[in-house]
Amino acid sequence: MANDKMKAKYLNPFTDFGFKKIFGEEASKPLLMDFLNALLPQNDKIVDLTFKNNEQLGQTDLDRKAIYDIYCENEKGEKFIVELQKAKQNYFKERTIYYSTFPIREQAEKGEWNYNLNAVYCIGILDFTFDDYETEPERSEVVHNIKLKNQNGKIFYNKLTFIYLEMPNFKQTENELKTRLDKWLYFIKHLEDFQTIPNIFMDEVFTQAFEKAELAKFGQTELANYENSLKIYRDLKGVIDTAFDEGKLEGKIETAKSLKKLGVSIETIIAATGLTKEEIERL
Repeated sequence: MANDKMKAKYLNPFTDFGFKKIFGEEASKPLLMDFLNALLPQNDKIVDLTFKNNEQLGQTDLDRKAIYDIYCENEKGEKFIVELQKAKQNYFKERTIYYSTFPIREQAEKGEWNYNLNAVYCIGILDFTFDDYETEPERSEVVHNIKLKNQNGKIFYNKLTFIYLEMPNFKQTENELKTRLDKWLYFIKHLEDFQTIPNIFMDEVFTQAFEKAELAKFGQTELANYENSLKIYRDLKGVIDTAFDEGKLEGKIETAKSLKKLGVSIETIIAATGLTKEEIERL
């Protein structure tokens, strides 16, 4: 398991198995509704939701286990769709844009139709960080809200919203948690590390979440499926993280080469790239 000092008591929610256990089963509806209501705007507070079967979407086996289309109804009786993803790092933006088209296109009605679409929220839970932000606070933000806007920053279409939760950026401690969303983010990020249930989670919803996540309650088949899912998750993450690190190193080397050609001092190149003096002199 992930813990070096002791065996994990609870599952890893970033695995496909763990993600489905917490958010993707019929029995998970109270947990999912509580989580979504903590994240979505107040005017779309969910009072009812149903899962759509994603089997027909032509996704890969791995993606199908980590993408859920959820049909929701708010307090005003308005319908909207939430697409919940455990987002993957490779081709991340392309993946999320591609899968957001399914809940949009499937609203089409046969025959005459006026193209009046229900709103769609695409929510991605990320166990990695964006690498294309260069300034604060964007680089360290946890919740990213993205809409279609024109060149003047005005919203062009208000019914499609991408919400990304960049989990590595969530740094709050137990004593710093203030909102319901804070608690959910803390739960997701640290679930695999808990050995006991923190006092902040002593309510009906989180008690149920911990019960569903406790490995000791799994039968042999479920436990084997989880172990397999955990291995796949670790292997994929290891490959992607290695490629990402190598890509960053390659970029630093190219930058150092360019700076050397311009006659920039070794000290400045070290400060700009983080490479050592010896590494730069070998270029």
